Amino acid sequence: MTSPDLPLGRQVDYPSHYDASLLFPIPRRDSRATLGLDADALPFTGHDRWHAYELGWLDSRGKPMVATATFLVPAESPNLVESKSLKLYLNSFNGTRFPGPGAVRAQIAADLSAVAAAPVQVEFGLPGFDAAATGTCIDGLEVDIDHYGPPDARLLRADAGDVVEEILSSELLKSNCPVTGQPDWGRVSIGYHGPRLDREGLLRYLVSFRDHCEFHEQCVERIFIDLSRIAAPQWLSVEARYTRRGGLDINPWRGSPGMAPPVPGRDLRQ
Repeated sequence: MTSPDLPLGRQVDYPSHYDASLLFPIPRRDSRATLGLDADALPFTGHDRWHAYELGWLDSRGKPMVATATFLVPAESPNLVESKSLKLYLNSFNGTRFPGPGAVRAQIAADLSAVAAAPVQVEFGLPGFDAAATGTCIDGLEVDIDHYGPPDARLLRADAGDVVEEILSSELLKSNCPVTGQPDWGRVSIGYHGPRLDREGLLRYLVSFRDHCEFHEQCVERIFIDLSRIAAPQWLSVEARYTRRGGLDINPWRGSPGMAPPVPGRDLRQ
């Protein structure tokens, strides 16, 4: 038997018909204000790339159709899209008839653009897996760690006398969803040209997100801003690839203004 106090076995309302009202926007301005950012003069460019693995609808004759999709939400959009609401929204397509895939794609693009308050690109299909992660993984460093939250930028150090260009990565990024409390796991890749980052300090800093509750997109912006303030690099790129949850994974990227976005790809953990 399952105790009624446990989440196990609880019934979750499943949308039976298409319903755009299920989408829930989260204003970006609040979290950006805590970082001292002016929403009208952001110090970065970027996007949030979503991969949807569970998308289906009915064709005009009632036959089920399935697809995967990629959504690209611009970082300058006033709102991000809450992930659980996006899952429920996509589920609402399952019992609804559409005249063709183009109508489905257009409907999703229109609904996500309305919620984000900016144009959102929608394409069917997913990028391929990367053969290997670029850059140097710092996870093998022998370090003592005893701080798991909140994120502490004081752990970061940079050597102004040693200017380098490199890419560092870690698969130890973990934070928690502020809505559900569930863990969010990801790999973060940091590319920069500027004072050399202390790798041990960087690893400790990334691990300090472990018990922190913040949306994926906000974590990446916090990392970008903290590194910018500590190291003042000539250019900086921060991309996180979070593992899949609820048929979706989120891949936020923030880069110095004018930078080209990274080539789309997926990690094996996704």
